[in-house]
Amino acid sequence: QVQLVESGGGLVQPGGSLRLSCAASGNIRSIYNMGWYRQAPGNQRELVAAITSGGSTYYAASVKGRFTISRDDAKNTVYLQMNSLKPEDTAVYYCNADIVVLAGPESDYWGQGTQVTVSS
Repeated sequence: QVQLVESGGGLVQPGGSLRLSCAASGNIRSIYNMGWYRQAPGNQRELVAAITSGGSTYYAASVKGRFTISRDDAKNTVYLQMNSLKPEDTAVYYCNADIVVLAGPESDYWGQGTQVTVSS
């Protein structure tokens, strides 16, 4: 079984910074694409940033230049550094990863979500 555990959310003032972490654990053989999604009340879940196993990155236009995604494969962990935060960044942030388990197929896994609130 595989688990993704997120941490690092919280309350921050506009212009502030937060760093989210997501650690994968379990019977993992390989991790391919990893990403962060977010969902605000009344909105659909949207892709914020993604990173491939080769290190290529993607950012939504709304966060480009402010957020940075990175990964540490030795720790099976993906990070999201969020700077210059705005109230519209307020949402539940979810980690996602494409993982191949030992003696099993590639599957899509999700974390439980961590709340990020940007407010003065």
